[in-house]
Amino acid sequence: MVFNAFDNRARPSIHAPRMIESIVNTLVDLIWSNALVGLCLIAGLYFSIATRFLQVRHIKDMATYLFRGRESARGLSSFQAFALAVSGRVGIGNIAGVATAIAMGGPGAVFWMWAIAFLGAGSAFVESTLAQIYKVERDGQFRGGPAYYIEKGLKQKWYGILFAISTIIGTGLFLPGVQSNNIGAAMENAFSIDPKISGIVVIALLGLIIFGGFKRIGHVAQWLVPFMAVGYIIVAIVIILANAAKLPEVFSLIFASAFNSSSAFGGMIGMAIKWGVKRGIYSNEAGQGTGPMAAAAAEVSHPAKQGLVQAFSVYFDTWFVCTATAVMILITGSYNVVDPSGGFIVDNLPGISDGPAFTQAAVESLFPNYGSGFVAVSLFFFAFTTLMAYYYFTESTVAYLWEDSAIRRKAVLVLRVLFLLVIYFGTLREASLAWALGDIGVGLMAWLNIIAILLLSRPALKCLKDYEAQKADGKDPTFKSSDIGITNPDLWK
Repeated sequence: MVFNAFDNRARPSIHAPRMIESIVNTLVDLIWSNALVGLCLIAGLYFSIATRFLQVRHIKDMATYLFRGRESARGLSSFQAFALAVSGRVGIGNIAGVATAIAMGGPGAVFWMWAIAFLGAGSAFVESTLAQIYKVERDGQFRGGPAYYIEKGLKQKWYGILFAISTIIGTGLFLPGVQSNNIGAAMENAFSIDPKISGIVVIALLGLIIFGGFKRIGHVAQWLVPFMAVGYIIVAIVIILANAAKLPEVFSLIFASAFNSSSAFGGMIGMAIKWGVKRGIYSNEAGQGTGPMAAAAAEVSHPAKQGLVQAFSVYFDTWFVCTATAVMILITGSYNVVDPSGGFIVDNLPGISDGPAFTQAAVESLFPNYGSGFVAVSLFFFAFTTLMAYYYFTESTVAYLWEDSAIRRKAVLVLRVLFLLVIYFGTLREASLAWALGDIGVGLMAWLNIIAILLLSRPALKCLKDYEAQKADGKDPTFKSSDIGITNPDLWK
């Protein structure tokens, strides 16, 4: 039997009035219009060209710096910062989001997820390098991200405050509900655990971590993230190998559907692009503005080094984890595709909603009766680490808004309590509303951040040029802000 961890019809939940649902869905359509999809693609293409496709030229350096750099009293190691960023990137979007993209955009949506990841690596480098250039030290630790580089680089404090508010709303209020909602639903459907119990367990475990400060978050992330990702990918590889004869057919279907040359999915290219880009951004977060907050926490000798590491985290999320899910679903035929004009183009799983149920069916095709449990456990780890990252992103933003240390400490304490409450009530909330609110949070942050990094790209590009010049001279690159004509960063003088 296939259990749908994304379907809350079988359990009690807090339902939103129809008027609220209508308003939320209208906001989602407005924010996630074709304009944002186009902006993400254009920004990624611009940064890729401007950096001469560093995501290809410097891929060796990305892997090298991933394991270099040591933790300091003020900052995390490069790998800890990478793991923290991956914590935010690898979440339920890698399971439920990929399935939704296939259901709404067809198999071709997978190609556009790959495309936005490739181009997004350029955006991730720029935003993470800027975060390093303009980071500050507060309460004995590095802080940074879009709000900081908007104020210091663009000299527009109001813009920085606007992004900070949208971040608190997005990562502090809206997005956590998507993660905890799926934990509660998955645990109930797989193991008959009451969502209230799941909520209590999650906030208890998370409380032990976040009350230990940013170092504890980094330490947990560096061990938990590789464990959960590698375990999930291994299971996916086993299923793919068991159906290896179909692999060429799957990739042929993805490419044909992506470019409108498939007879079954003709006319869906617009939906494929929209849903591939939309769920790709939701999953890898390139350009969204959360990755730079983790990047700023790293102790490195040159901002470009952490920029390269964070660019690699986009690859890790989409090319490894999302691809594992997508190929596993497609190669086993465990999916439906909605016909935009009504009904279904593909209805391989009659009566099953898109989401984790597709992945569950794929696992059960080889391991009967284990799909529900496997996806539930995977969702728990993916969502839990994402909640850790969301808390860190929100705390970094709170630290930006309150410069007075005494007020800041009190604000952080209040944040911790409120964040845990939001997570608990998220397990009881209606799933469709949680996803919609999450889309609003991601979309607002993406709009504000992408515009900011386009306006502020010059310092990041100069920083890359300085890094490459030192590498060409056989040096281990180090950075001084004055070398690229920047005078206001406090930590690089």
